[in-house]
Amino acid sequence: MTDRRLYDRGTATAVACWEHFARATEGAGVIHAPGVAAAVFPSGPERTIYNNAVLERDLESAERAAAIAAMEDAYAAAGVGGFAAWVHETDIALIEELERRGYRCAEATRAMGMWLEEVSVAVPEIHVGRPTWPEYQEFLELVGVPAGLLPYVDATALEVSMARLRGRNVATALSFDHDGDCGIFNVSTLPWARRRGLGTALTALQLHAAKRRGCTTASLQSTATAEGVYAAVGFRDLGQILEYGPSGAPGRA
Repeated sequence: MTDRRLYDRGTATAVACWEHFARATEGAGVIHAPGVAAAVFPSGPERTIYNNAVLERDLESAERAAAIAAMEDAYAAAGVGGFAAWVHETDIALIEELERRGYRCAEATRAMGMWLEEVSVAVPEIHVGRPTWPEYQEFLELVGVPAGLLPYVDATALEVSMARLRGRNVATALSFDHDGDCGIFNVSTLPWARRRGLGTALTALQLHAAKRRGCTTASLQSTATAEGVYAAVGFRDLGQILEYGPSGAPGRA
C-alpha cells in the first residue's frame, strides 16, 4: 500500500463522509466533476465547516483549469463565497494556478494513513461508551463546534466513542467507513482532561474496531499538535493538505 494510494483512499473517505452528511442537510450536496469533488453546504452551522473541495493531484493544465472552474461554479450557484480547496503540498502546478487566480492558503493539515495489518498498539483499558447523537452534539459544543450541527444525520453509519473521567464525558472520536477505509474524525478532548492519553486511546480503539469490521486501511487529517498522537498508534505521514480559499472570502461563510 503506497503512500499515494493511502492518500487517495483517505480523501475519498472524507468526500464520502461529506456526502453522508449532505444527505441529511437541506440544500447540501457533493458535486463531482472531472478532477474535483466539492461539498456544498449553503446554510446552517454546516456552512462554516463542510464547504470543502478535493482537487485531484497532478492534473494537466487544461484539466486543472476545468476542475477549478467546476468548483467555483458549484459554490457560486449555491451562494457560497468562502470555501477550502484541498491541495497536496507536492502539487506545485496546482498551487501556482490557484495563487495566480488570487487564492491564498488559509490553513493546513497533515494527511495520515495506515494499513490496519500494522496496528500494534494494544486495546486500551479505559471507560468508553457509545453516546447518543444528541450527547455527541452537546460535547462538540463544549469544544467550540457550532450548536445544532447535523441534527438529522443517520448516526448508525458512524462509529462514535466517548471516554469518561470523574463521571463526565471528556473525550470523543468519530469514524466513518468507505470502501474498506476507516476515516477517523473529530478526536477531541476537553482542555482540563488533556495529557492523559485519552485521544490516543480512543484512536487505538477506533482502529481495532475498524479492523474487526473488515476495514483494511485507516485515514485522517491531523492538526500539527496532534501528529505525534497519531504517529504513536501507527499512522504515517502522507504529506500536508493545503487549504486554499478565495482571497478576501470570510472562511467558509
